[in-house]
This record gives sequence, structure tokens and C-alpha cells, in this order.
Amino acid sequence: MSPGIDLLLRSPNSYDLVARALADMRRCKVWPTPLNFELWVRIVAEPSGALATEVRRLMDAGEPITEAKSAELAAAHLAHLVSCSNLGAASEKLAQQIDTIGRTLADAQRHQAAYGRTLAGAKEVIADADPPGLTQMIQSLTEATRLVQSQTSALERRLNDSTSEVQRLQQNLDLVRRDAMTDALTGLANRKAWDEGIERAVGEAARSGEPLAVAILDIDHFKRFNDTWGHQTGDQVIRYVASVIARLGAEPRLAARYGGEEYAVALPGETAESTVSLLESVRLEIASRSLKRRSTNEELGAVTVSIGIAQYHRGETVASLLERADVALYASKNGGRNLVTNGEVALKSVA
Repeated sequence: MSPGIDLLLRSPNSYDLVARALADMRRCKVWPTPLNFELWVRIVAEPSGALATEVRRLMDAGEPITEAKSAELAAAHLAHLVSCSNLGAASEKLAQQIDTIGRTLADAQRHQAAYGRTLAGAKEVIADADPPGLTQMIQSLTEATRLVQSQTSALERRLNDSTSEVQRLQQNLDLVRRDAMTDALTGLANRKAWDEGIERAVGEAARSGEPLAVAILDIDHFKRFNDTWGHQTGDQVIRYVASVIARLGAEPRLAARYGGEEYAVALPGETAESTVSLLESVRLEIASRSLKRRSTNEELGAVTVSIGIAQYHRGETVASLLERADVALYASKNGGRNLVTNGEVALKSVA
């Protein structure tokens, strides 16, 4: 499994990665806009990834990479970044609306305080006022009361409007936050959601002493599908496998698209041994169906996955746990593919 791009950009190799991205942009005659730079860093970092494959296809067909095309590519392949940007904008709007409510309440408090001072002054005047002064004071109180009533009515309207707007913004914020944590192609949790979720799961297992199993799944010979049938059919295969894996993801479990044609599943409270039969059923279900190309109804044949399982060991890091699951995955690959490998069994045999 290749390291994540964010990790690469924080490594000593980041300068070389950026230099190669800029050089490739110059070679391809692509303007170094912030969006194009974001795309090209990922293209250079993952030359066999879906984004790089799509860009090569466009350039081979002689299609220029315009700003509009870059935006389409970003929407398709960098959805998590777009969602995070939307999340920030929605949060800012919600904060502004809440600030408006705060200012409205502060204004109301000032008006009420002024009215209170008017009443206090009136009390003192009434105590020793002559009839003409009393009449004047009554008129003053009547006017102050009318003003406060008008201000209170306006406040109620503003608060009602603001409350409705806050509710709408909160709903929008919830949707944007959910989008920011969801893989656009499959509907599974995305890599950001996985990274946060597995950190929480490992932390909870460390505190409680309860078991935690992790599985990494990879579509076998996926590059062959892409090369033979094209990117759209490759996406169809990715979605199909995800639809089967999604049934493993009910809380407290977490199922995610880990990257490209890889998936990851965290299973809190379960051991590696107890999950083998569950993952075997997933493997068999995926392999049991012969897919057809949606656009032409051509037979694609069966899709298979290789699976590696690891179990959390007290005191180990998230990176170590995932690395062991990855080793088990490649044991399945090296064993002929379309297999489930329990890495804990292999670990015991070595020990």
C-alpha cells in the first residue's frame, strides 16, 4: 500500500514531489493555478490512480485541461477537499447568524435597561409631582411603553427569523459535514472519516481492553478492468464491491473506501478469528456475481477480492495495526488472490 499523499507532503520527499508536479505541469502546458497544482501533486504521487488515469486519457485524446475541466476533475476525485471547503463556508454562515442573534439580544437588553431607568425616574417624579408635571410624566411613560412594545415586537420577528435561519444553516452544516466524511463514488466513509474513526476505535480498545479487528480488502486485478473496459466500468466495479462491504459498516463498525480499489473495515469488540467467517461470506458473495457492463450489457466476468485481517495488540499504534493488516492482505494476494488471510494465525506460527 502506498503512503497517503498527505503523509508524503509532510515527509522529506515533499520537495521532490512538488518539483516533479510543477515540471509535469510545464510539460503538459497546464497553468499552475492552485487547483491545477492540487490535482498534479496527486497525479504525480499516485501515477496509477484514478485521477492520473483520467487525466492521461483526456490528454491522449487531445482534450485541453481548462479551468472548467479542472473543476470537473476536482469534483470527481477531490470531493473530500471540496466538501471541507463547503463545510468551512457553512460553519462561517452559522457563526454569523448566531452573532446576529447575540447582537439582537444585546440591543433588547439595552432598550429594556433604558425603559427601566425611565420608570425609575418616573417613580421619583410622581412622588412629589404637581398635576401638570404628573400629566407630563404619564405621557412620557405612555410613549416609553409604546416604544418598548414596538421594539419587543421587532425583536420577536428578528428572533423568529434568525431561529429559522439557524435551523436551516444547522441542517445544511450537518449535510455538508456528512458529505465531507463520505466517499462520493461509493457512499462509504472516506479516508478522512476512516483515519478519524480508526484512531477513536484504537483509543477505545486501549482504554477498555476490548478486542478490535481490522480488515483491508482489495479488488483483484483491478487495473485489468480499467485497462480493458475503461474508467467508467472500473467505477461500476468499485461501487459493486462497496455495496457488499457497506453491510458490514453498521455502528459500531466502520466501513470505508481506503483509497482507489482498496477498502477498510474496523470491527470493535470482535477478534480476528471471529471475523474470518464474516469476511469469507463477503468474499464469496462478491465472487458469486457475474457483472455486466452497464452501457453495453457485455459480460465482465466475476470480480474477486483479497482480504487481510489483523487484531489490535495493546500498546501498538494505528500505523502498526494497519501495516499488519496490509501484510495479511498481501499474503492473500501472494497465495493466489480471492482469499481471506488471518494475520494473527501467521503471527502465532512465526512466534
